[in-house]
Amino acid sequence: MSDAFTTRILNIATGHHEVVHDLTDACASFLQEVAAGRDGLLNVFTPHATTGVALLETGSGSDDDLLAALHTILPADDRWQHRHGSPGHGRDHVLPALVPPHATLPVIDGRMALGTWQSVCLVDTNKDNPQRQVRLSFLG
Repeated sequence: MSDAFTTRILNIATGHHEVVHDLTDACASFLQEVAAGRDGLLNVFTPHATTGVALLETGSGSDDDLLAALHTILPADDRWQHRHGSPGHGRDHVLPALVPPHATLPVIDGRMALGTWQSVCLVDTNKDNPQRQVRLSFLG
């Protein structure tokens, strides 16, 4: 594989509860290993039909606010036509239309060019699948 493109799979245990899982440190570690001070792009992708990738502030309540907002927009009730799994699981399959399963970030001098309060997060509302994967790819 070319040095210009490198990819890695992260295995994330999200458990059996809704979660906003901060990936920022894992992304930074990956770039420290593969970007070597270069400019480029970091793509973060989750290959699941019920997860998304979001950029948001964490640790100040915004992660809980996001989950609360998703409950308002996508209630976990029986309105969904997709009906296997836990009650309301159909909403989990709508999540990636609102929180896409990917993000592409600029990398400058080997580091993500994030805003002061931005974190890269996996958003998982699916209580039925406790193990997730995230693919990190650097092009530079």
